[in-house]
Amino acid sequence: MIYVIKVTTNKEDQAVELISDRVKKKNLEVYSVARPHGLRGYVILEALDREAAEKAALKLPYVKGVLPKSLGYKEIEKMIEPVTAEMNIEKGDIVEILTEPFKREKAKVMRVDKQKEEVVIELLEAAVPIPIKRKLDNVKVIRRLKEEPEEEL
Repeated sequence: MIYVIKVTTNKEDQAVELISDRVKKKNLEVYSVARPHGLRGYVILEALDREAAEKAALKLPYVKGVLPKSLGYKEIEKMIEPVTAEMNIEKGDIVEILTEPFKREKAKVMRVDKQKEEVVIELLEAAVPIPIKRKLDNVKVIRRLKEEPEEEL
């Protein structure tokens, strides 16, 4: 069964560590503990039954409680399965930065790292070009620079 554990926001990683340590020390029937990306204030625990889940999590720092209803895998599948976003950004594109400290600045894409979902960009209006890393969702393409093939003479 899968249980949702309510934890202190921004302390999810610490809660997972504490729960994992207790499961190992007490040899509890807990099969996995996960902190899904983007789910703040909760961790997911897979255990034999509710009793094992409560023994693993309750009375630990940062843990507030176990939600009363257990879940099936289908209900949490979208949170756990990695989703590969279609990357529509290429080297040479002109992008607008969507987050601080360079919000609304225009930049040129120098490199795209598909595994890390990051781009290396250089600000267009900077006096000295400095490479800056940004997550793909922190920039949007505003102009695509297509390089024309050179004609041979």
